[in-house]
Amino acid sequence: MNVRLDKFLSSQTDLTRTDIKKLLWKRKISVNGKILRDGSIKIDPETSEIIADGRKILYRDKVYIILNKPEGFVCATEDKHEKTVMDLLGDDIKRKDIFPAGRLDKDTTGMVLITNDGTLSHRILSPKKHIPKYYIVKLAESFQEDYVRQFAEGVIIDGGEKCLPSKVKRFPDCEKTAFIELHEGKYHQIKRMFSAVENSVEKLCRIQMGGLLMPEKLAIGEYMEIMHKDVENLLKSQCFEEVFRNITENFSSYWINMQ
Repeated sequence: MNVRLDKFLSSQTDLTRTDIKKLLWKRKISVNGKILRDGSIKIDPETSEIIADGRKILYRDKVYIILNKPEGFVCATEDKHEKTVMDLLGDDIKRKDIFPAGRLDKDTTGMVLITNDGTLSHRILSPKKHIPKYYIVKLAESFQEDYVRQFAEGVIIDGGEKCLPSKVKRFPDCEKTAFIELHEGKYHQIKRMFSAVENSVEKLCRIQMGGLLMPEKLAIGEYMEIMHKDVENLLKSQCFEEVFRNITENFSSYWINMQ
């Protein structure tokens, strides 16, 4: 596969065409150790070593990144007034074609998938696919066991909307911490659901999407690139009780409280 050098760099980084021209002019781009100044030269990105401004650029067709989003960032590629999740990524992984697949509220923390795979993003967001998302919820008041029934029947939130049936459970030895599985993503849905049962959400963290679990070692604000075979876990069917057991057994109470 041979492509133009400037086209390759534009597709694999966040460099603009102007940036690339400047680096070529400054003799800061090399292919297999040879300095190049002509961006139209064709290269084989799969076999060549490409260095741009001291950074090795690797060819990746599809990119999948798990980010542990902090509070205060919006899930968008750009925003005129707010910091976005893209601002948390390093130059080594930034490129113009990646975007967050789905959204978390500005004050919600946890797992965000950033990718350039539009087909996968559509499958994640499609209501027909019913890919479950799992959240840890810190409540203002104690968890009531009747929430299990109410959520399973479909909570009617403000405005008269009825939510799809969902599953919820109290964390062991944590009266004000709940674990919830959702199959849809209405605006501020979890907050509105708990408000409908006369409680309120103080903290909210998404910890898993489908069968893809956010690693405990991934601190708030950190990210990691994952392989396509790991991404396939997104689409695997899940048992709520098994997911709940895995979270409570493998994630420390310290980590949960830090979220």
